[in-house]
Amino acid sequence: MQTLKTAIIFFIFSTIIFCKPIFRNGKAAHNKLLVISFDGFRWNYDQDVDTPLLDYLAEIGVKAKYITPPFVTMTSPSHFTTITGRWIEDHGVIHNLMFNPETLQKITYKKTQNMSEWWDNGALPLWITAQNQGLMAGSLHYPGGNANYSGKTVNKALAETPDHPDSDENEWRDNIDIVMKWFNEDGLDFVTLYYGEPDKTGHIYGPETEQRKTIIKQIDRTISYLLEAIEKNKLKDKLNVIITSDHGMTTVKKAPAVQEIRLSNYINFSDTVKFDILDYGGFGMITPKEGKEEELYQVLKDAHPHLKAYKKQEFPERLHYSKHDRVLPILLYGDLGYSVNGRVILYVNKGDHGFDNNEMDMKMIFRAFGPDFKKNYTAEPFDSIHIYPLMCKILGVIPEPHNGSIAVTQDMIFTAVAEEPGETNDNNEKSK
Repeated sequence: MQTLKTAIIFFIFSTIIFCKPIFRNGKAAHNKLLVISFDGFRWNYDQDVDTPLLDYLAEIGVKAKYITPPFVTMTSPSHFTTITGRWIEDHGVIHNLMFNPETLQKITYKKTQNMSEWWDNGALPLWITAQNQGLMAGSLHYPGGNANYSGKTVNKALAETPDHPDSDENEWRDNIDIVMKWFNEDGLDFVTLYYGEPDKTGHIYGPETEQRKTIIKQIDRTISYLLEAIEKNKLKDKLNVIITSDHGMTTVKKAPAVQEIRLSNYINFSDTVKFDILDYGGFGMITPKEGKEEELYQVLKDAHPHLKAYKKQEFPERLHYSKHDRVLPILLYGDLGYSVNGRVILYVNKGDHGFDNNEMDMKMIFRAFGPDFKKNYTAEPFDSIHIYPLMCKILGVIPEPHNGSIAVTQDMIFTAVAEEPGETNDNNEKSK
């Protein structure tokens, strides 16, 4: 039955793979674009599970071997890199938490989704850029989609509520139906859709578990529903789809198997620390009390064999993270699997992220299909900053300054799209 279903879907989509863009008066009539992010979908999650639809997407479109997210490998920072094409130190969404080291305020991830002051730092997301150039855009649960950017909001936007059901398969399908309506009835050209899985399952149970395999199968079924919805809504010849993620996931190392990182074993918080963002996976930051920075740094840099501690100005350049005013004076991250705990160890997650983006467990998935994408094309690994100019090229949007390059991804798309007159790399801006 599954083989027959796959064959039917293949027939449905075979007619669109070789389509070239239509040109009117010398200018391309661009197709629509849907970007779907499955939070925490590690690059190899489909390799130990039967995923016929994910495999099928590789046949009818593009599969990258893996994608490297930006550092820090967290949800809000990474998603905003995708939608802006900027390194985190350039766009300023440096953590899942919104915080203020002076007032000691910390605001949780889902509550930040409606707080424009956390997102609107001068880097314009593609939704707004597309709207400024005459297109219509939408965001369904995608991080940053409900913010106000220099007085402008996304045409259609829904944010997650604090009690949002991350794993409800029926709700996933409802979201696809909403997106199809946005394209067909509301005339949207570009939509981003976010799902909170397999991240939630990876955190609770760990990435190397049957529970994680079960949620990957659910994602595969959801892709089947997506393909059917595209056909039902007569969008197969004008809708491109990119499926990606924000980071991977690794197993958290716990005592007694290892010596866990607990900073209170090495420092006196009341004497040396003014404010901290700790106990949040593999990454943390500290604002020392006045006159205590050097003392704190000297202790922490040699405190634990699997802890890396840096002064902000000495943080590795390759991570493109520390050159933003929001970043605190001392930065910490653990080796893969080592959580950075502060005063006590209350951390219960069995899986986590936030680690060095060079680690393979932090890499993520990429699939793409539709009328502008080549068929059965395997792309070499690339950084997620390069997704932004690819999206701009498909939509016919002139990008804002960004850190990516269309040269990295242009072989995924048909020559007529890649060589269309207009911006290629002229608007690139290297991280300062």
